[in-house]
Amino acid sequence: MNADSEACGRLPDSQYVELAVEVFGMLADATRVRIILALREHGELSVNLLADLVDKAPPAVSQHLAKLRLARIVTTRQDGTRVFYQLADEHAGQLVTAAIFQAEHSLGGTPRHHHPQDEAE
Repeated sequence: MNADSEACGRLPDSQYVELAVEVFGMLADATRVRIILALREHGELSVNLLADLVDKAPPAVSQHLAKLRLARIVTTRQDGTRVFYQLADEHAGQLVTAAIFQAEHSLGGTPRHHHPQDEAE
């Protein structure tokens, strides 16, 4: 298909709108959001380390990771019997960060992300 004739994915009538809704549905879970934030912060992680970071049992985290993998939000790398997970690309991390920033705005006042970085951080 000619790239010049393809419709922009960001238009209201785009074929990607329904797929975007599916992505939002996949991210409509606090544990999955925490997993994505942990992977964004730390890069590649094992299920057990992710479970520790998000304070959930490894089997529960594994189930969430399976869903994120089916949605192509995370990818895996196997090293012997251990499986390591990482974000498939930067977009899920950006999307979750934008949602966190929007949540900060809902609290009123000037959100933390609008303040200059503290030098102590």
